[in-house]
Amino acid sequence: MSHHYSGPDFGFPHGDARLDFTDLYAFPKPGDTGKSILIMNVHPSAGENPPGPTTTEPFAPEALYELKIDTDGDAVADIAYRVRFSAFERGAQTAILRRVDGPQAAGTGDGGRVIVGKAPVSMGHEARFTEAGDTQFFAGWRSDPFFCDVEGAKNNLQFTGDDFFADKDVCSIVLEVPNSALGAKEVRLWARTLAPNDGGWIQVERGARPAQAVILVEERDAYLGGEPANDERFLVAFAHALEHTGGYAPAEAKRVAGTLLPDVLSYDPTRPASFPDNGRTLTDDAFDSFIRILTNGKVTEDKVGPHGDLLLEFPYVGPPHQSRVTKAPHKTTATQNQA
Repeated sequence: MSHHYSGPDFGFPHGDARLDFTDLYAFPKPGDTGKSILIMNVHPSAGENPPGPTTTEPFAPEALYELKIDTDGDAVADIAYRVRFSAFERGAQTAILRRVDGPQAAGTGDGGRVIVGKAPVSMGHEARFTEAGDTQFFAGWRSDPFFCDVEGAKNNLQFTGDDFFADKDVCSIVLEVPNSALGAKEVRLWARTLAPNDGGWIQVERGARPAQAVILVEERDAYLGGEPANDERFLVAFAHALEHTGGYAPAEAKRVAGTLLPDVLSYDPTRPASFPDNGRTLTDDAFDSFIRILTNGKVTEDKVGPHGDLLLEFPYVGPPHQSRVTKAPHKTTATQNQA
């Protein structure tokens, strides 16, 4: 699977589905290569352990959702987009998007320059998004674009082509920004969620590349709470797992493990996106890519393909399978809101 269920025993971090980071995508805007689309997905609509549906409340108001951007290749953030959400009241929630530049982007906090304020969170099929200058912002329930035979992955990689996520939803945070807002020509991206802790914050989830945090990581708490700049400490464990699963020779296992760390997504907006070489689109078969690495080419696919409900325009992720609107929207509500 992707980064879904990265908590203990295929559960959620801190037992809270709203904090569970699932996938990160980055690709040039279709029809306008001067802009980029960044998508951070969290909160699966259904759990594995325990099984069954999760809460309808999309985002945790006490938490912080953050997209980190490294512009100089040192795996330390130079730009951060931070999202906080209001309390979930009467079936509704709003979001505030902030941006931080410079050394403070690598720190922990919910400050920064407000880009979008009080943006409505989408609970139903209609995508409610917000424009603010050259930025577009969306947050809310969507169809989960990730595709994977989860049961086959759990059954010793015996795949049958049963897509666990075909009818599942996820909560998306989607940004459209000009490429100039990303700084350097090529950047490195990762996402994280943070929870309050003794008056401050504690990182409970982070990642960029799919599947490896769920399948290769042994020191789970250390990994999920860590920073990409320190990921070299996990190299030996990754290499050992690759030796065991893929039958790699030790030297080759170490080399391949080095291609998976640090856990960041490299993205050059001037080139077409294609995982794992550059960014990640919503149709890239990232799980197949990982399985080929994990098994040293012995298994090449899980027989599952992209979903057919993706949109051709912002926010690109398809409408949710289940509407979670609990009351009729106010008469002034519109699909597009001006910040």
